[in-house]
Amino acid sequence: MSFFAELGQHFLPELVLAIGVILLILIGAFRGERGFSLVDEMAVGVLGLAVLAIVLSSKHADVSVFDGAFMDDAFSRFVKVLTLVGAMASILMSVDWLQRNGLEKFEYPVLVILSTLGMMLLISADNLIALYLGLELMSLALYVMAAFARDDGRASEAGLKYFVLGALSSGMMLYGSSLLYGFAGTVSFAGIAQAVTEHPPVGVIFGLVFLLAGLAFKMSAAPFHMWTPDVYEGAPTPVTAFFASAAKMAAVAITARVVITAFPAITSQWRQIVVFLAIASTLLGSFAAIGQNNIKRLMAYSSIGHMGFALIGLAAGNEAGVKGVIIYLAIYLVMTLGSFAAILAMRINGRNVENISDLAGLSRTNGLMAFFLAMLMFSLAGIPPLAGFFAKYYVLLAAVDAGLYPLAVVGVLASAVAAFYYLRVVKVMYFDEPAPGFDRSPFAVRAILSASAVAMLGFWVYPAPIMNAATAAAKSLF
Repeated sequence: MSFFAELGQHFLPELVLAIGVILLILIGAFRGERGFSLVDEMAVGVLGLAVLAIVLSSKHADVSVFDGAFMDDAFSRFVKVLTLVGAMASILMSVDWLQRNGLEKFEYPVLVILSTLGMMLLISADNLIALYLGLELMSLALYVMAAFARDDGRASEAGLKYFVLGALSSGMMLYGSSLLYGFAGTVSFAGIAQAVTEHPPVGVIFGLVFLLAGLAFKMSAAPFHMWTPDVYEGAPTPVTAFFASAAKMAAVAITARVVITAFPAITSQWRQIVVFLAIASTLLGSFAAIGQNNIKRLMAYSSIGHMGFALIGLAAGNEAGVKGVIIYLAIYLVMTLGSFAAILAMRINGRNVENISDLAGLSRTNGLMAFFLAMLMFSLAGIPPLAGFFAKYYVLLAAVDAGLYPLAVVGVLASAVAAFYYLRVVKVMYFDEPAPGFDRSPFAVRAILSASAVAMLGFWVYPAPIMNAATAAAKSLF
């Protein structure tokens, strides 16, 4: 198949984003400050077209394209849809916030699409070079977005911390990749899988450790989480929502692809690394969030804990484990978008507030918002019959089936501890004396909050679409 045939048949979503971002830059450059509204609307349309392109290509056979650089399979297509949905929701939630804070610049939606393009390349990466290119395209745009509010000292600090630590993680990953290339003689995941035997050289293990350390930074898994609380708190809230949703989809997906497809012969070795990351993340995410008063920092530690649960499923190293990870990602995406929609709705007299105490008595000042946010908190805590319970159930079940009983026990205990700070938010909303009521939030924010909360119950009622898609996606990796 020729280059252009592969591009049109297997890379159409990425092509749509690439052409779309060029058009958006041109429109923004010619229209100047008046271009924000038009570029923003077109950006959502471009992301929607990319979703449509993936849906239309869902019947394609799994195939490696561009000389093995990228993989077009059911796994990549499903995670790409999740990533695009996260990007679209982030843009929709950001419009009003950017306008109120005087940041309505056309570069913002352009950066979102550029980062999303990097995420999609990362998800499909089938060799070490493609992995690094996708990761850096994603990260460079995220560094700028973190410091997008240039006049805000916290945002500038968040962008600088993210950039410095991100550069360190990229260096670690490059060093690990060079070791793997040196010992395997190839950058292809399939080639590495053939070269690495059950008893690999020590250099391969070192390379794998450095590679997974770099990827753990991107998914904010402990002990590579140090950037997460400060960046989540300091970055503009819509940007934080984008970090917590779409970026996590890509990071976890490529980690699963790397360990499953490139290192099947040494599952016992990489499993030890993943188990350590999972235990550290679930415990730190559960205990460190208890004393948080800022809801964005609480969500930061919450995300660390949830990445730990996703890694519990990955540690199983089998098809059921990957299926559990995919289901977890889909449900986590919806829970996160809904939670950040609620945070964006926390505005009093035109001023954004972020303290948990500002939610006091919300059930009496805005009963509907309190109900939806409570459903999301219950789901994040893993309380049945909401979707968060099933997300944790499938990853823990995979760990038990793989004989990882201590890991499953740690996951259950960490979930019980984490329930405290989620239920604390509910307690503040329903039992504390009312704080001043929030301003009326934009329609997009209210719609995403309500849709996310309803989806948490909808999964219990009708889980078939997600389950079937996750099953097909998991099979494509094996």
